[in-house]
Amino acid sequence: MTSWARAFGRTGRVAPFLVLALALAACGGTSAEYPQSTLHPKADFARMIDGVFMTTVWWSLAVFILVEGALLYVIFRYRGKPDDAEPNQVHGNTTLEIIWTAIPALILAMIAVPTVRAIFETYEVPKGGDVLEIEVVGHQWWWEFRYPEYGVTTANELHVPVGRTVLLRMKAYDVLHSFWVPQFAAKRDVFPNRTTTLWFRADSTGYYSGQCAEFCGVQHGRMAFHVAATSPEEFDGYVKGLQATAMPAAAPAGTAPADSAAVRTTAAAPVTTTTLAATQQGSQTPAVRPAPRDSVPPPAPATPAAGSVAEGQKLFAQRGCVACHSINATKPMGIGPNLANVGSRRYIGAGMLQNTDENLALWIKDPQAIKHGVLMANLGLTIEQARSVAGYLRTLK
Repeated sequence: MTSWARAFGRTGRVAPFLVLALALAACGGTSAEYPQSTLHPKADFARMIDGVFMTTVWWSLAVFILVEGALLYVIFRYRGKPDDAEPNQVHGNTTLEIIWTAIPALILAMIAVPTVRAIFETYEVPKGGDVLEIEVVGHQWWWEFRYPEYGVTTANELHVPVGRTVLLRMKAYDVLHSFWVPQFAAKRDVFPNRTTTLWFRADSTGYYSGQCAEFCGVQHGRMAFHVAATSPEEFDGYVKGLQATAMPAAAPAGTAPADSAAVRTTAAAPVTTTTLAATQQGSQTPAVRPAPRDSVPPPAPATPAAGSVAEGQKLFAQRGCVACHSINATKPMGIGPNLANVGSRRYIGAGMLQNTDENLALWIKDPQAIKHGVLMANLGLTIEQARSVAGYLRTLK
C-alpha cells in the first residue's frame, strides 16, 4: 500500500468524527448570538411553531434510532461467513409488510395532527377589545407601522406591549415583500392591493430583529426592521410621545457650531462608517458596513453632539425634506418614512446603520452611496450642512 493510500485511509476514518463535530457546533449558540434564529421563541405564535418542529424532530430521532439499530443488529447478527451454506430465499412476508406500513402511517398521523391544528390556529384572526391592531406597509426598502387605535405612525421600529395580542394587517405599497420576525412569528407574504394578517403575543421584553424574506429588489437584503417589546407602561409612554409630536416644540435658539475636525459620535454606539474627516479629505463614497444584527440594542442616541439645530431645521424645510417626510406622527404625509421620533431610534436606513451622529450625517449627505437604489434623493448638501440637519433630526424624540 502506498503512503498516499495509507494517508487517505486515515483521513477517511477521521472524517466522520470531524463532520459530527461541525454538526454539533452548528447546533449551539444563544438568541443574542443568532437573533434571527427560530429556535429561541419569544411569543406564543413562535412557541406553537417550535412545538410542531420539535415534535417532528423527536419522532424523526425515534425512527432513526429504531431503523439504524435494526439495521446494525441484522448486519452483525446475520453477517455471512465464507463457509456458510446458501440461505433460504424469502419472497415476502405479509405480516411484516403490514407492520412496516402501519408504523410509518401512525407516525405521520402523530406529526400531522399537531401540524394541522397549528396551521388553523395561526391563520385564525384574533378578536376582542384587548387586541392591538397595527397596519404594516412594506415599501422599497423600509417598513411603515401605523397604530389606528392611537392615530400615530412610525417606521422601521415596531413597538408592542408584552402580554397583549398584536394583530398585524399587512399590505405592500409597491412590490411583493415578506414580513418575518423569527422569534415572534412565521413569515407572511405582503402583497399590493391585498391584506394579509399575522398575530403574536410577546412574552419577553427585548429588542428583536426582523427582515423582509422575499426578494423585492436590489436592496432586499437591507430591508430590515426591529421589534421593541416593552412593558405596557413603557408602551403607553412611547405612544404618548408620538402623539405629542402633533405640536412639535420649537428648535433651540442656538447651539454650538460643528467641530471642524470631525463629528463626535454618541456615547456608546460604535462607528460603522469611515470618519467624516476622511470624507472631507476627498472620500466620495463612504465605506459602510451593515449594523450588527444582535438582539441587544445599541444605546439610544444622545442629544446632538455637533451641528446647528436651528440651521438644520431651516435646511430641512428649504431643501424639500418636508415633501417626503413628516415629523408629525399623527399625520403620516409624504412617501418617505415618518421621522417623528427618528432622534431616538436605534438604527437608520431600515436597520442598516446604527443611529450615530456620524452615520446620520453621512446618510443625509449621500444616501445613494450607502444604499444604492434608495428613493431618497441626494440634496447636494455639504458635510457641514448634513451635520446641521442631523443635529436637528436628533431633537425629534
